[in-house]
Amino acid sequence: MNIALITAAGSGNRMGQDIPKQFMTIDNIPVIIYTMMAFQRSKDIDAIAVVCLKGWEVFLDSYAKQFNISKLRWIFEGGASNQESIRKGLEGLHSEGCKDSDIVLVQDGVRPLVDNRIISENISVCKKYGYAVTGLVCKEAIMRLENGLLRDIEYSREELIRTQTPHTYRLGTLLDAHNKAALQGITDTVASCMLVAKTGIDNQYLVTGSERNGLKLTRPEDIELFQAMIHTHKEDWMK
Repeated sequence: MNIALITAAGSGNRMGQDIPKQFMTIDNIPVIIYTMMAFQRSKDIDAIAVVCLKGWEVFLDSYAKQFNISKLRWIFEGGASNQESIRKGLEGLHSEGCKDSDIVLVQDGVRPLVDNRIISENISVCKKYGYAVTGLVCKEAIMRLENGLLRDIEYSREELIRTQTPHTYRLGTLLDAHNKAALQGITDTVASCMLVAKTGIDNQYLVTGSERNGLKLTRPEDIELFQAMIHTHKEDWMK
């Protein structure tokens, strides 16, 4: 089974609004629904699970019914951090009878422009190699910040990847990585690909993402970009 595990447990402080950013409505549709719709439309996805901010589970369930997200099967309560929320979601899937061999695509709930090509390639690469991480090769000049000053780095930009989501693994593989992280005292990773790398797996495979999928709704200006993107269509003359 191919399962989308969508994280929607953050409080969204950087957005500075009165409600969590994943539940903000844009063109009368909640952000989290835009994300869920992408997986609902994918023929490769069998089920959707959401790790939800405590107290918002009823809203999420109601929105899913309103917008016909029929693949939503599980809602799990989130944790205090992104890492803890993902772990609770994985443990929830395991307790619901999902198999270690099932493929899990971990997706940011506020990254609503993931497309079917990215979803399908994540599943295909995971089936072949065991791990898939969505991202783009950096095209900007990259420097590091040290004590307020910009310093050179030893890597070329062609070696650096801006990761996006989904990050895709077998359920058993990712659960094992979280268990190893707990034993090693690793508690602060912000993405599954980083946790997996820190627990000893150094051969994760890249799935090429997109600039659209790179948009993660974090600050108010991101909302403006999202609105522009969903109302913009490709010109007929473009290849």
